[in-house]
Amino acid sequence: MRHTVEIARRAGESDAKVLITGESGVGKDVLARETHNCSNRRGRPYIAVNCAGFPETLLESELFGHARGSFTGADRDRIGRIQAADGGTLFLDEVGEMSLRMQAALLRFLENGEIQTIGDKAAQHVNVRLIAATNRNLSERVAAGDFREDLLYRLRVIEIKVPALRERPEDIAPLTEHFLRRAPRELAIEPQALQALIKYRWPGNVRELQNIIEQAIWLTKGPTITLEDLPESIRQPVQPASPVRERRRQLADQLFEALVQREYNFWDHVHPLFLDRDLTRHDIRELVGRGLRETKGNYRGVLRLFGMPDSDYHRFHNFLTAHACKVDFRNYRTGVDVPAARPPALIKVS
Repeated sequence: MRHTVEIARRAGESDAKVLITGESGVGKDVLARETHNCSNRRGRPYIAVNCAGFPETLLESELFGHARGSFTGADRDRIGRIQAADGGTLFLDEVGEMSLRMQAALLRFLENGEIQTIGDKAAQHVNVRLIAATNRNLSERVAAGDFREDLLYRLRVIEIKVPALRERPEDIAPLTEHFLRRAPRELAIEPQALQALIKYRWPGNVRELQNIIEQAIWLTKGPTITLEDLPESIRQPVQPASPVRERRRQLADQLFEALVQREYNFWDHVHPLFLDRDLTRHDIRELVGRGLRETKGNYRGVLRLFGMPDSDYHRFHNFLTAHACKVDFRNYRTGVDVPAARPPALIKVS
């Protein structure tokens, strides 16, 4: 990690585009901020955008801005995040989740530094340093036709690969001490509890470790965090998924096992990880698809499988629909693939 941080700091010495890769929760956003802070743009804006957090039409407006009256609901002019980052740094998190149309729009900006606000014919030139991050394998996405090869070359001038927390267990103790120093009272952790943290698989990486320590800080009654103050999933971890499968698939399998074995609760664990951007829509779809496969396309059965009461049925569906994570149950009832319906645009572009 010292070597990784050093690369991020050295990258700040230039205006070259940086691509940060690694699993969710490893700290890609922290490295992006460090690169900005070590650049000559440190006194200028640092604007972060989560590309997985917006539908395509909203993401276009978020990045490029829109003019008043350009679409239904556009009651005023709005500058985009790219324009707001003029002179500074734009951090595009989860860039691998961009649609092909948005990739083309981003590529045009990277080629000449010009942006065109939605509904405005005049182009504007901006001076922005771009840092992108993804937890996807973009080379595989290119091979599958889901990501533009020319855009990948533009983004990957300097690539920083961040290892998963399970690949660097020696970092768990110092990270734990760091999070404990931020507690409102002085606390220590007993060796047995620390060993349990070191042996855990950490599918949510550093962000999950931070959440676990924060939870333990408030649960412990004495001056020392004990093994009993840690969640059941830490005290009695299940075996990790087979490493021969694709990483994204592993994460869905691990979450599925934790839910089925009642080590995780969907609303208390999976839902917060998604809101904190440690899980993507792709992760949630994989998880739901795994549940539908087990229940042969029965969504109510998925609720029971994941330990949720039937009263959560509408809440679960609303969550999946709102975040475009819905999976077609018919694929799992008939065995025939049904093309996924394109989610309706939230903004009607004129």
